[in-house]
Order: sequence, then structure tokens, then C-alpha cells
Amino acid sequence: MAGKFYSERNLGFLLHEVHEAETLTSIDRFSDQSREVFDLIIDTAGRVAREMLHPLFREMDQKPPRFEDGTIRVHPAIRKFLKESGEGGWIAASASYDHGGGQMPVMLRAAAAFIWGAGNFSAGAYPFLTSGAADLIETFGSDELKHAYLPSMFSGAWQGTMALTEPQAGSSLTDLATVAEPTDQGYYLMKGQKIFISAGDHDAVDNVVHLLLAKIPGGPPGVKGISLFVVPKKRPEAGGLAANDVTTAGVFHKMGYRGCPITHLVFGDAGDCRGYLVGQPHKGLSYMFQMMNEARIGVGMQAASIASAAYFAALEYARERPQGRPITAKDPTSPQVPILRHADIRRLLLFQRSVVEGSLSLLLFCCRLQDLARHGQGDEQKESALLLDLLTPIAKTFPSEMGIQSVSAGLQILGGYGYTEEFPLEQHYRDIRIHPIHEGTTGIQGMDLLGRKVVMENGRAMAVFMTRLAQEIQKAAKDPELAPYGTRLDDARKLLESVTGALVKKAMTGDVEVFLADASLYLELFGLVTIAWQWLVQGRAAKAGLAAG
Repeated sequence: MAGKFYSERNLGFLLHEVHEAETLTSIDRFSDQSREVFDLIIDTAGRVAREMLHPLFREMDQKPPRFEDGTIRVHPAIRKFLKESGEGGWIAASASYDHGGGQMPVMLRAAAAFIWGAGNFSAGAYPFLTSGAADLIETFGSDELKHAYLPSMFSGAWQGTMALTEPQAGSSLTDLATVAEPTDQGYYLMKGQKIFISAGDHDAVDNVVHLLLAKIPGGPPGVKGISLFVVPKKRPEAGGLAANDVTTAGVFHKMGYRGCPITHLVFGDAGDCRGYLVGQPHKGLSYMFQMMNEARIGVGMQAASIASAAYFAALEYARERPQGRPITAKDPTSPQVPILRHADIRRLLLFQRSVVEGSLSLLLFCCRLQDLARHGQGDEQKESALLLDLLTPIAKTFPSEMGIQSVSAGLQILGGYGYTEEFPLEQHYRDIRIHPIHEGTTGIQGMDLLGRKVVMENGRAMAVFMTRLAQEIQKAAKDPELAPYGTRLDDARKLLESVTGALVKKAMTGDVEVFLADASLYLELFGLVTIAWQWLVQGRAAKAGLAAG
């Protein structure tokens, strides 16, 4: 399957000219890296996407995973791809040298994920699910857990997952029912069910390692009593692997994202499912939030990648499809022109592009904040952590929600053909629809932003955000071309500030339900202001590049 699915030039522009990835090498953890290394990573990720992933884009959708004899069978190319992901260092890219990793900035790993998602979202999801699970073990696990699990996960031989959702609980983690009974043997006996677990079981790996939330009897009620466990499908034992009483009850049949199985898992039906505590008891949710927050940014990146592929598919069609004549043409026998010549088609394409490039800029910026928050120092580290917390709901939601509209605009460009399986837009439309649901719905993100992030630490994160906006507006004011856009952003900033103040005042009166009733709409407003800021940052970088020649 030929065709372009992302812009190498724009990705390089955002990494180097807008968000200055090379400056991360001043941090000790990344001191061995360089711009040349970063460019090599991006080039190699592109090659893998073009040669291994994109050719299977349609085939993996048309031949989804099958549940046969208790086993989920996925496309045979996934095993080869995961092996390549391990050998190429992609899964362990951001892990420490001590555990065989590459100590690569998250910013670069995310850029590679964007490329792979644009090439084939379903395939690209597998290795990065393992990266997230392995990162939790590396950060919070014991030395024994690290030794037992990280090498095989980083090699691509074992899959990693995040197992949160249960049939009766959904997003309400307070209502988790999976139980972990302590034993005197160094493990817990697990019993419960999990649903909607991405890559929760499949035959492209030798084992699946679940990072699973459960409650230890006698612990605090609600979310304060949640603990985190490593629960493998097969447990390492006496130099081999033994079945660990983890059963696959079925695979869900999905609207899109069909190449990666979403599973229903049962733990402990036979009473011998062993789980291994990660960190301290009852601290599981705080540990899992590290993975969840990174996953939320990952979901936004995946949505942006699909929207990118849809944009280039629509652009290619618009260039090649002759239909109609210029509005000023008087001769009905004159040749038809490519639909790209029509104003409304160009409007739709520009809308697509604005969503993709605005989203990608925000996402890479948030990944930079992740690197600074985890490995930076002093005030920069603290401010980065605050701003990252505030922006995570937006980085997850804007690309997801607006990405759907962006792909829909591409489908509109193709007209009737867009609604058929002969062109890729309909698959992109199905694939992207999961993203406002994955890792917390839009409603949950809105309540997180307004109910927690805006008011946390007496509004410090919000103050940092407003300061960043004001600084960019001041810089734009010095450029006659950018100044009008800075003025418009300033008007939007003042509106957001006013709305925020009015809503927080409502909360202070005790009317919390009214305060949060429009949280999703507040999130939408906040997202538009944030993306406008990112476009102004890009505008200034572009002007600087032009001036430098």
C-alpha cells in the first residue's frame, strides 16, 4: 500500500525548531544523546513503518484476531514485528542503561510512536503497551521483579498490559472487585475479572505480563485500598514457565482498531493465580497513574497519528481526482480540474492539517515536560511537573475529539468513495473513534481538568500556564505579522481566565454538581486556547527559521 502518511519535515520542525529536543541532552540522563542520534531514530522509525507496518494496514483490519481453542491468534507478522521492536531497542528506548535500555527522551520515543501509529495504528500499539508496563516495574518494582520480567519484555518475547477495567466497575475504580489474598510464600492469590485489556492475550509472544489493580482484604475502603501487582499469564518457575491460572474468556469484536485484540480475562478460577506486589500495599493507584498519565498522552499521540494518515490520504485523492471546473469557467466542455482547486476542498484540508499539526505540537511539548519532570532539576523540574499535570487531559482529549472531526473532513473530501472500503478513510474513521474512550472518557478528562488540575496547589499550575501564554503573546507583539494573532490569543486567554474564575467561585459556594456539570465544555474551551498557543509558538519558530535562511 503506497502513499505518504506523515510529514517528515513537520515532525523535524516541531522536534528541533519549535521544541528544541537537542537541549534535553544537557540533562545528565540524556547526555550521551545528540541531534544526530535523534534524527537517526526518526529515520529508522520511518523505515520500519514503511516496510513492516503500513503494508499490513488494511490486511490486519480485514483479518482481525481470532479466538480459537482458548487462544487468541493475531496476524503472523506481529511476532516478527515485536522481535524487531525488541532487537532494535524500541521497547526499552526510554529505560535506564542499568536494565538494558537506551535512556532516550520520552519525546523521541513518542515521535517514533506517532510515525508507527500513522503507518498502522493497530500494529504500533503492541510494543508501546509493553513499554508502559515495563516502565512501572522498573520504577516501582523490586529487584526480583525487574530481573524476572524486564529482559523478556524488553526483548519483545513477552507482552505487557495495563489491567484496570472490570465488568461491574468501568471507570469507577472505587468499585474494583478483584481480590489479592496474601500468602506466606511471597506472592498473593488473585481472583477476579478484567475486560477491555488491549493485547491481553495473543500468540505472537511467549507470555503476557499484566500490571493489575486489586484490593487486599482488610485494606482501606475505596481507591485508597487499591494495590498494584504483576500477574503473568505464565509465571517464571525453575528456569521455565508454568501456567498461572489466567484464562481468556473471549475477545471483543470492535468497530475499529481491529488488528490488536481487546480481551476479557479471568484470574484465579482454579485458585492458583499468583500475583506479585509492586511497591507498597494500597499505593497501587498512585503507581498506576504514572502509566495512565503517560498512556493518556499516548492516546492523544495515536489519535494525531491516525488523523495524519487520513489527511495525507485525502490530500492525495484531492490532487488526483478530477471533477468540475473553476467557478469562473464559462466553457462547459473545458477539461475538469483536480478537486484540490476547489475552495471548499482546500478549506477541509487546511482544517485537517491544523488539527494534526496543532495536536502534534502540544503532544511533543507534553513529552518534553515529561522528560524534564522526571529527570530535570530545581524550579524547571517542578514547573514542568505542574504544567504537565494540567495539560495531560487536554493532550489526551483535543487530538481524540478533534481528530474524529479531522478524519471526517477527509472522508467528506472523498465524497461517496470515502464511505467505501476501497479507500482508507473509512478505516481511519473507525480506528480513531476509540480514542475519546481509551484511558478515561472525555467527561472524565473534563472533570479531572476542572475539578482537580485547575485548582491543585491553590491554582499554581493554572498560574504557570497563564504565564506561559502571556510570555508568548508578548513575544508575538514584537512581530507585525504575528501580533494580530497574539492579540486574539490574549482575548481567548482572558475569556478562559474569566470562565475559570466564575466556575471556581461556584465550587466555593458548595455547589459542586453545577461546578462540574459543564466540565467537558470547559475542557473544549481550554483545548482550543492551548492549541492556539501552540500555533503561535510554531509561527514564531517558522519566522525565525525564515529569517535565518
